[in-house]
Amino acid sequence: MNITTKIKLLALSTMLMVVGCNKDNKDPGPTPTVSTTTPAANAVGVERKATVTASFSAAMNPTTITTSTFTVMNGTTAVPGTVTYSGTTAVFTPTSLLDASTVYTATVSSSAKSSSGAALGTDMVWSFTTVGLPAAGATDPLNSATGVSLSKVVAITFSGAMDPLTITSSTFMLKQGTTAVAGAVAYSGTTATFTPTTALAPNTVYTATVTTGAKNLAGDAIAANKVWSFTTVVLPEVSSTDPLNNAVGVAQNKVVALTFSKAMDPLTITTSTFTLKQGTTAVAGAVAYSGTTATFTPTNNLSSNTAYTATVTTGVKDATGNAIAANKVWSFTTDVSPEVNSTDPLNNAVGVAQNKIIGITFSKAMDPLTITASTFTLKQGTTAVAGVVAYSGTTATFTPTNNLSANTVYTATVTTGAKDVAGSALAANKVWSFTTAAGAGNGLAVVNLGAAGNYVILAKTAVNNTPPSAITGDIGLSPAAESFITGFALTDATGFATSSQVTGKVYASDQADPTPINLTTAVNNMITAYNDAAGRPTPDFSELGTGNIGGLTLAPGLYKWTSTVTLPTSVTISGGSNDVWIFQISGDLLMSSAVNITLTGGAQAKNIFWQVAGQATIGTTAHFEGIILSMTAITFQTGASMNGRALAQTAVVLDGNAVTKP
Repeated sequence: MNITTKIKLLALSTMLMVVGCNKDNKDPGPTPTVSTTTPAANAVGVERKATVTASFSAAMNPTTITTSTFTVMNGTTAVPGTVTYSGTTAVFTPTSLLDASTVYTATVSSSAKSSSGAALGTDMVWSFTTVGLPAAGATDPLNSATGVSLSKVVAITFSGAMDPLTITSSTFMLKQGTTAVAGAVAYSGTTATFTPTTALAPNTVYTATVTTGAKNLAGDAIAANKVWSFTTVVLPEVSSTDPLNNAVGVAQNKVVALTFSKAMDPLTITTSTFTLKQGTTAVAGAVAYSGTTATFTPTNNLSSNTAYTATVTTGVKDATGNAIAANKVWSFTTDVSPEVNSTDPLNNAVGVAQNKIIGITFSKAMDPLTITASTFTLKQGTTAVAGVVAYSGTTATFTPTNNLSANTVYTATVTTGAKDVAGSALAANKVWSFTTAAGAGNGLAVVNLGAAGNYVILAKTAVNNTPPSAITGDIGLSPAAESFITGFALTDATGFATSSQVTGKVYASDQADPTPINLTTAVNNMITAYNDAAGRPTPDFSELGTGNIGGLTLAPGLYKWTSTVTLPTSVTISGGSNDVWIFQISGDLLMSSAVNITLTGGAQAKNIFWQVAGQATIGTTAHFEGIILSMTAITFQTGASMNGRALAQTAVVLDGNAVTKP
């Protein structure tokens, strides 16, 4: 090879080296970056079937985007998958679903290069968390709930979105025991609902179930069947009615009522839902509600002896809108109105005693509170007669305060204000008249005192006196001896004694004959007189004033009390000179201090007999009229006076008293 050739070859070699050097030193362009990722960094709730993507800022060399440069790790474990690249985006597609509730880390390494050969400056690393498995959350109603509405739509809320195609009547069902409830299942958002085709049964346990056939969009099923139970509301019931069904003798002023088993909605208790009828005719009235009780108050009293029907409809509802199961219907029959069986005196009677107690007998028991001086009156013309009204058994009485006038027409009236115990009134006022007798006197026989009438004071055990007293009449004591007569400073004589305090004689059982036998007779006659007075039948007045006769004017007649009689204030005894008064007292006779008995109209103390089973006490400075026949003691307190006789089967006690025989 000549030198020229060698020089050419050397020049060519040098040129090739220069060209080669210029090519290796060419600029590859800007460094690419990862601009966006899916899922985003730190994303949560990522679907398990999601793909992982990375978008670059420039076109990349596909040969550098591989499973070596684009990885997804579960901790230190690589997730198997495939990598593809298109445009500027690389996609990592896991071979299988990602695990639930798991943190994954994606990495695009710095080995990835752009199409011009520029590599990523650093590894691109980001993490995300997958969605958890679906869970059945809150239920409506809650488990074990009670009082659930019969129209309840049963619902359940899941922890995340579910696949609607898996929420069906096969995976969401409701049962009553083992019997399936028909209904429609729906799904929206994260909530599934079961709507029963018909209303649920009251007071019944139901069980709802969502099975593991319910899945989320990734196909994940809930971990286990979700089962919960609830009890439906107890429907309101009618606990009781007043009157009861088929009741008879119901008051004509009856307020019809019924009580519910629970509180009701007052707005549903109206004259439309609570009615009362007589046959097909509606009864006018007002409806009210309080507590758990509804009432129907008729505008007017119901008719006598008539059947009525009350109805409460299913329009009546409780506070939560639940109606009673069926109309409540019940019937009752009203009471027969009371009638007047008889009057005493009879209508148009003549010759009626002036001390007559006016009476009326009803066909049935009456309400005593309606038998008053307002409903039972006596008039002479237009002038009201003062008197006391009483009621016992089926008889009402009007006792005039004073004797009626002779030969006079009186009119008695009992108004419709008088009602029976059921509240039913007389159909009409009862009015009747009578005419009193022309003469005076009540025909009551005096009590025969026999030999006891010889003494102003007669006792069996003692006569004790705190002087000075002024006794007008004889004193007798038997079977006790003279020594039991104290406080009189007695001067003995044959068969009797005397005292400056006694205008008369003092006799005792141990004195000379015939005193002992006379006293025995007198004491026996005293006991006979007591028994006569106590045994008189058919009293004209019973339990007058319930034993308190203070302030009263007492007409002639037979009076009877089964308890103590008191005179807290002054009393007037009014009648003719031939009239008789007998007072039968089963208890004590107690006269207060400074109280007086006054006689008017000619009444005489000798015709007034006080038969006392207990003790008689005449208060300090009080004045008494009449004859006391006491089974026990008679006590006169300081300064008391008496016009009458003190006949005691035990002792008579005096304290500076004036006792005068009548």
